Amino acid sequence: MPSPVSADRSAAQPPGRGSVEALITQARRLKGDVDAVRRDTQSDGSDPEERWQRALYELALHQLEDLDTHLAQLRDGPEPDPAEGCAGIPVVRPAPAARAPHGSLLSRVGSAEWNLLTDEASWSGELYEILGLDPAAPALTLDELPSLVLAEDRPKLTSMVTDCLVDAKPIDGEFRVLRPDATVRTVHMMGEPVLGDDGSTASMWAVLRDVSELRRSQRTVRETRDSLHDHRRQAQTEHRLAVELQEAVLPPWRGSLRLPHRGPQTLDLAAHYLPAATNALIGGDWYDALELSDGATLLSVGDLTGNGVTVTSGMAMLLGAVRGMAMAGTRPGHLLSMLNQLLDATVQPALGSAVCCHYRPGTRTLVWAQAGHPAPLLYRGGTGRMLNAPNGVLLGATTGATYGQAEVTLEPGDLLLLHTDGLVSGHSTTTSVDRLLDLAPRFGAARTAQECVRTVVEEFGGAQRQDDACVLVARVTS
Repeated sequence: MPSPVSADRSAAQPPGRGSVEALITQARRLKGDVDAVRRDTQSDGSDPEERWQRALYELALHQLEDLDTHLAQLRDGPEPDPAEGCAGIPVVRPAPAARAPHGSLLSRVGSAEWNLLTDEASWSGELYEILGLDPAAPALTLDELPSLVLAEDRPKLTSMVTDCLVDAKPIDGEFRVLRPDATVRTVHMMGEPVLGDDGSTASMWAVLRDVSELRRSQRTVRETRDSLHDHRRQAQTEHRLAVELQEAVLPPWRGSLRLPHRGPQTLDLAAHYLPAATNALIGGDWYDALELSDGATLLSVGDLTGNGVTVTSGMAMLLGAVRGMAMAGTRPGHLLSMLNQLLDATVQPALGSAVCCHYRPGTRTLVWAQAGHPAPLLYRGGTGRMLNAPNGVLLGATTGATYGQAEVTLEPGDLLLLHTDGLVSGHSTTTSVDRLLDLAPRFGAARTAQECVRTVVEEFGGAQRQDDACVLVARVTS
């Protein structure tokens, strides 16, 4: 506490005991509430945002514990030292009830006064403990105090003391001390000059507070916040790269596509990519339609498990392999076997599903194979059904897997719908298929494949999907 005669003001009257008790009760209630929330948010620490939140909770608790301690000190009042301080001013010793136990994270507070006329110093017992010194040893003078301070912080302490003694400026700053046990503590010092009867500076009082744990908590918050920001920037960068890669490899056509490009156009095609509810999840879904050299058309959809740049680049690899093997005349079943072998040989194992179809317009024959993927849906005459799927396991699940083929003859006006399993989120496969088949009357009234895709997007585009999805519609025109 300052002397009754200080450089700029008289000592303030302490608040009433009852009002301080009320503040203590409020602080402890708030501390309990914060601690309860902190316990409810326990995590394994793998999420940067959760680590940052936990660090903030810890810092808030440390601050509230510190507040509780100082309010208790204020309530109980100063405990005078048996030996009076300089100039008859009692040295403040923290109340025993407010002292932090050994190993506590609470800030400890000590006090000191330096008499400039006699060069005497008087310290509270708590200050000896903060600085790690023997209480039986003489208190250090202002000239001796810097010997405890780290070399890089000594100019700061010297400047604060000089400004206080020469210009009567209050002291308010921090410095680090090296204790005899080789530990470093951060000390916050506040003080003022005390004037004598003639107006000159007679002594200087100070309150020194160990804020090491508080600063450690603040540093943890700052570091976890910076880590969270770095994590978010990295996630944003990866998301942008995934989007750019996806846009680069998916078919460039938007709206309707009619194949073949030359001769009578026999297929009216449209497709759409539906993102997940959270745009941060860019997965490995693809759709494709490609005119082959023998006049047939390749139709395919697929999904590589996971999300992010790695998965999107894996999808690009698979889609490129599908196109290359299809152009070389590889049949759908053998094509999927080769894809399975490709995934099995990659450095980063992955699982995927796919449907691969060859449509020959001359005979209107569709030959198709699937690898753990929803079968195509065929709509005809106002009703729809799922095609009977040939055998086929997930890509990358089994070494040397073989894939069967199925064949179906289409008719003019038929509509074929291929989709990935993220289209209808939160439902079983049967329920998802039923919802899609219920669209048959609306598909029957549609004039183009694009209108059918628009119907699917209207029906499922607003769903809170946990995964992205693709839909491809092929309408037989002749």
